[in-house]
Amino acid sequence: MIGFELAEDQVAAQKWVHEFAEREIRPVAAQYDETEEFPWPVLSKAAEIGLYGLDYYKMVAEDESGVLQPVLVEELAWGCAGIALGILGTGLPLVAVMSSGTPDQFAEWAPRMFGTVSKPAVGAFAVTEPGAGSDVSSLRTRATKDGGDWVLNGQKVFITNGGIADVHVVVATVDPTLGHRGQASFVIPPGTPGLRQGKKERKLGIRASHTAEVLLEDCRVPGDCLLGGEERLNAKLERGRNKDQAKTSSGALKTFEATRPIVGAQAIGIARAAYEFARDYARQRTQFGKPIASQQAVAFKLADMATEIDAARLLVWRASWMGRNGAPFAHAEGSMSKLKAGEVAVRVTDEAIQILGGYGYIRDFPVEKWHRDSKIYTLFEGTSEIQRLVISRANGGMA
Repeated sequence: MIGFELAEDQVAAQKWVHEFAEREIRPVAAQYDETEEFPWPVLSKAAEIGLYGLDYYKMVAEDESGVLQPVLVEELAWGCAGIALGILGTGLPLVAVMSSGTPDQFAEWAPRMFGTVSKPAVGAFAVTEPGAGSDVSSLRTRATKDGGDWVLNGQKVFITNGGIADVHVVVATVDPTLGHRGQASFVIPPGTPGLRQGKKERKLGIRASHTAEVLLEDCRVPGDCLLGGEERLNAKLERGRNKDQAKTSSGALKTFEATRPIVGAQAIGIARAAYEFARDYARQRTQFGKPIASQQAVAFKLADMATEIDAARLLVWRASWMGRNGAPFAHAEGSMSKLKAGEVAVRVTDEAIQILGGYGYIRDFPVEKWHRDSKIYTLFEGTSEIQRLVISRANGGMA
């Protein structure tokens, strides 16, 4: 049975997160956008109410519809996408440990990613390199076995929470002749010598989110930091060397695939914030004796904005439902949701600026920030071009 009405507990959770975003995020969004500092005080408040930590992820995991998480993520991004990513960024390494690690590894490392209520921490998932973005098979970071330890060397770039994380999950190449089939994921404990933060990036948007290089220089970790264990890695390498069994997908790509609808939900939150502001402004702003919302040129813009946001949301909800219920992504529905939502956010925020005119272009009004924030959603976790490539291949295209 298909339905689109949220259950009472889902509505209550949505209201809970919206009120937090309105009370704790919106008032400081411009400040963190200006300073580009990580919003530790907001993260602490989120931890205090259970919005940051394993309990939050347990709550969304128990939702059988799969829709609760994108609903809540949209509300956080409605407050501020950069601060939302500060709260949500640890979810990516959490998924990596859950999908690639053993139950014992998850039990050990997942709580340490979040720290405690009194002293919250963050996690980081380090995949991207200067010469390897969407093409994860080209990773050059190496992991070499040395006795019972592993030694990692390489450079990661554009890493959310890179360098400030208590726990880094790093994807490295063990056998470079096997492409992504020769890769493994490693947990780097806090304070491990040989891991350090490189350049912190100054960004166009989502500036409250910490993005930096992660440099690995003879970074030595114990053997039990190899996610999944050595026996599983050796079996994977053997399959990679056997051409008849070599058709496997990258663990890093699996992690991204699971999170793409949630990225789309963030984009929808930005788009909705900009639409609501532009709509309210258009109702109050008068030209030629009447509100500009009553003029067809503006009214049609608002109609298109509302329609596009709703269409993107439905794609995100469908993909999230499919992921939660084990439905096969036969037509790359996860990539569809992220592609649509990201591009809608850019268009809607651009139209919001147009509706406000000159006021939309100055920092006294938030729409220019939302436009800057929106652009990343056509770039990270797979550019729009990569999403189209994935979709075309899934649908029998020749790309």
